[in-house]
Amino acid sequence: MVRRANYLVDAAPGTVNVSTDKPVFVATSERPPEKVMQTAVVGTLGELTYRLNLNGFPGDGWAFSYFAEIEESVVPETRKFKLFIPGLPDVSKATVDVGENAPGKLRLYQPGYYNVSLPFVLSFAFRKTNDSSRGPILNAFEIYKYVAIEPGSPDALAMASLASRYSSFGDWANEGGDPCWPSPWSWVRCSSEPQLRVVSINLSGKNLTGSIPPELVALSFLAEIRLDDNMLTGPIPDLAASSNLSIIHFENNQLTGSVPSYLSSLPKLTELYLQNNKLSGYIPKALKSRGIVFSYAGNMDLKAGNQEKHHLIIIISALLGVSLLLAVSLCCYVLTRKANKKNSPPEDDLTKAPPPAHKLQKSDAPSCEIATETCHPFRLCDLEEATKNFENRIGSGGFGIVYYGKLPDGREIAVKVPTNDSYQGKKQFTNEVSLLSRIHHRNLVAFLGYCHEDGRNILVYEFMMNGTLKEHLHGNFTSTPACSGSHINKVI
Repeated sequence: MVRRANYLVDAAPGTVNVSTDKPVFVATSERPPEKVMQTAVVGTLGELTYRLNLNGFPGDGWAFSYFAEIEESVVPETRKFKLFIPGLPDVSKATVDVGENAPGKLRLYQPGYYNVSLPFVLSFAFRKTNDSSRGPILNAFEIYKYVAIEPGSPDALAMASLASRYSSFGDWANEGGDPCWPSPWSWVRCSSEPQLRVVSINLSGKNLTGSIPPELVALSFLAEIRLDDNMLTGPIPDLAASSNLSIIHFENNQLTGSVPSYLSSLPKLTELYLQNNKLSGYIPKALKSRGIVFSYAGNMDLKAGNQEKHHLIIIISALLGVSLLLAVSLCCYVLTRKANKKNSPPEDDLTKAPPPAHKLQKSDAPSCEIATETCHPFRLCDLEEATKNFENRIGSGGFGIVYYGKLPDGREIAVKVPTNDSYQGKKQFTNEVSLLSRIHHRNLVAFLGYCHEDGRNILVYEFMMNGTLKEHLHGNFTSTPACSGSHINKVI
């Protein structure tokens, strides 16, 4: 119900004011103010007539009048009167006898109607009865109009869910009811046109934890959010649906992730505070050009550079890398094809007869006849003697171990003995020996011969005194100190 102001238009002639300083008993259901009941109007000409303009009517209302006999008299007097309302005969029946109904002087009598239909212009009169010695008295009257209860804010469910997250954080999260009606929560501000909507939330310094409440996404009429000075974590949610957002305070939390690009599209945004968080990435270019109050200091991994330029550099670098890889792969393929063609015998050679007998070298080992051109077949016992039974290991590789040896004629040799993991069949070994015997280059170690006894495929090379190729390229890791910074600078 809403209480209406005094819309008195006219009062009847002969209406006088009376008052008293004596206390008036008002302890009834409606309990009007005693100060009011100590005053009254009296119709000295036998009636009190009023005409009121009732704003908001016609409609159903609540109407009560208050009477108390406060006028002093020397001799016994009676005060009886009736209420007359044109067009409402049912209301104009009861007779008021103040002295009897109260009962007694300085006591309240409050007849009225809890539900009565009233017009916009209400005319009524109190008229004394024929057996009354005094005219009517009226201390006060009230008229209320019944109004439809507001359906509440459409944001009520989202706000109730938000508050329940923090029910243990204090009384502010347990105010209950509708967030906007009949009065808004202490940390909420609402609009009423065209309907009740939450437009502002202020939870600054409430020690909130966890992520930013997802319920904020459903509050599409939000214009202001203040969640600063808490311990919130996680990313900034998508609030793009709240197109009325003008002020956002997320500073002094522990938020992570990037600055959302939708923030630059909020048409009414004027203030954005994100400082002292853990945000990273690049600030959207459109956001920096908006001309808004924007604070983002204290985010160590947040960059103000040109993100588009950075992405372009990454794309170009990736394309160059892929192109270089394709070029190297193509070169390797071409070189491999050329090498295979060079080492492959012509098709006509397949039909030629085997080489003459004097070109075949034999070892004393049984069933060990391998076609060679310039290499020498060694006996296993000779190699064991030259290497002192494979005692001095000087290197290793993917296909075996290399031992140092010395032949009876004084020549130093390197003997490569394959491991079990590098097993070769006789045909494969024959092809390898045949190929090595035909390769001669001043930058390659000379291939001297082979041994194929007891299922062992051994290769014999000329010994190189100056170390392995790996040591020439990378140095001797066991004896060479690490490069200093000055050495690296010189190389670069």
